[in-house]
Amino acid sequence: MDYTILILALPVLSFLVLALAGMKMPHRVAGTIGTLSLGAVAVLSYLTAFNYFSAPRTAEGLYPTLTPWNIEWLPFTSSLHIDMGILLDPISVMMLVVISTVSLMVHIYSFGYMKGEVGFQRYYAFLSLFTFSMLGLVVATNIFQMYVFWELVGVSSYLLIGFYYTKPEAIAASKKAFIVTRFADLGFLIGILIYGYYMQTFTFNPGTERLMQAGIVLPWALGLMFIGGAGKSAMFPLHIWLPDAMEGPTPVSALIHAATMVVAGVYLVARMFPLFIGFAPHTLHLVAWVGAFTAFYAASVACAQSDIKRVLAFSTISQIGFMMVALGVCTAANPHEGGLGYMAGMFHLFTHAMFKALLFLGAGCIIHAVHSNEMETMGGLRKYMPITHITFLIACLAIAGIPPFSGFFSKDEILTACFQYSPVMGWIMAIIAGMTAFYMFRLYYCIFWGKENKELHAHHMPHESPLTMTFPLMFLALVTIVAGFIPFGHFVSANGESYDIHLDWTVAGTSIAIAVIAIALATWMYAREQQPVADMLATRFSTLHRAAYKRFYMDEIWLFVTKKIIFRCISTPLAWFDRHVIDQFMNFMAWGTNAAGETVQPIQSGKVQTYTHYFLAGIIVLTIILLLN
Repeated sequence: MDYTILILALPVLSFLVLALAGMKMPHRVAGTIGTLSLGAVAVLSYLTAFNYFSAPRTAEGLYPTLTPWNIEWLPFTSSLHIDMGILLDPISVMMLVVISTVSLMVHIYSFGYMKGEVGFQRYYAFLSLFTFSMLGLVVATNIFQMYVFWELVGVSSYLLIGFYYTKPEAIAASKKAFIVTRFADLGFLIGILIYGYYMQTFTFNPGTERLMQAGIVLPWALGLMFIGGAGKSAMFPLHIWLPDAMEGPTPVSALIHAATMVVAGVYLVARMFPLFIGFAPHTLHLVAWVGAFTAFYAASVACAQSDIKRVLAFSTISQIGFMMVALGVCTAANPHEGGLGYMAGMFHLFTHAMFKALLFLGAGCIIHAVHSNEMETMGGLRKYMPITHITFLIACLAIAGIPPFSGFFSKDEILTACFQYSPVMGWIMAIIAGMTAFYMFRLYYCIFWGKENKELHAHHMPHESPLTMTFPLMFLALVTIVAGFIPFGHFVSANGESYDIHLDWTVAGTSIAIAVIAIALATWMYAREQQPVADMLATRFSTLHRAAYKRFYMDEIWLFVTKKIIFRCISTPLAWFDRHVIDQFMNFMAWGTNAAGETVQPIQSGKVQTYTHYFLAGIIVLTIILLLN
């Protein structure tokens, strides 16, 4: 599969062309170059997946791990070196399909959504860079190559979130995303360095002997790596950057939330899964509880948001929490003994990418129609936007876990794995799944049903979006309908062996019942022009409602910690010490050097008579010393 190098080469070539010459091109030409390059990447990714998964398995019943490209980049010792290459295994091939599909849909969609925008060519250049970074991350042959592309993803997100660089909100959001994720990435880097020092390799499989020798420090290294993953995947309390990332263009939100940046942390845990499950199971279970709390927190906040993109942002945080929980509840590498969560987490990553991209692109169509993000400006839009309405409803049913849509199958497997791990974890995640169904149908009814804002619609009559925007919706809706029937366990499983998915109808029936009750509650509260029940509850529990709307004041807490504690108690004393001790000491050294130079300067007068006097004086002193001895 030598052609796989083109999967990385095409988007980076597109980025260079558009970045260097894009401003000299018409908008349509620049967009076409970016879209065609991603179309070729998608075709190559599908071809890679077909060739890889259709090839015969090994004698052990596993798909082989292939490295069609690998170049030694920075050698340190005979075993410790940083390589650059392409690694193909079940999860990396699956991610190639996910990233290329969603990115291609975003490229096509952006033709309509970004039409007429200043910086259109720059936007497509950044999209290509973002896609290249994520593709390079998932096919990395070693943990350090993954880190290099991990940071490129961070740079790309900074550029795209801050695309509207004349808006102070966009500038602040891009800096916030960059700083928070860099803070988390420090832990990732330290973990990599510990791993490399004790394993004497950066590869994902260091060998049993080295693992046994360094088994004590390995949980610490993996835990530090997870901090980086928690920052990138917006796990609590490092989630604060993601809602503000909505300041970027809506297609960027779809790309970040669906298939790229936020799933990087999940992919990191999945990539290091054999080490977690074999040598750091307690760290893995900590991942599960962090994911569970994050899922509950984000679902609670989503129930009170009024900005449709922020509802979807917190929905993403919650669903990423589901994936982390799925990986964390694994207790053995055998699917029949507790490894079900691995397959379920990867399956949910795949299905979630499709319906979450559909939700964000649908939200873009709605914003494009009403020129606002607030739900109060919407209502009754089903009459004006039939395609957006139907596709958005399909995505809502999928994320709510209603069969036969894809989200039901992947989320049901997660719940089954959770119940196998612990009934407590199972019921916690089942309740969060019900909250998901509630807030998504609250969003759906407030947008497409509810009370129509006729005064606003008189100025901006809502209308369906052009084909460039609705085609991606229809394509992703079709994938959402059929993806649940893919025998995903035949391709991706914890131990590599083919695994048949069997629905546990006790769990499935419970989850369906909870979802139906939650949808019925949302229908009763929001599917009417007036919403007296919702208004009454918001008034009666105003403190709780306001706290949820304010994200339980996590941003304010972080500002207090950074400004009042870190800046005032740590940074200010350090700055004083730097100015008054370090700087003054260096100033003293400079003054002493100058003073010594000025003192000896007369000696170097250039006068022979003076040198003669010093010479004779020296001879006399030396003679006296010799005579005394």
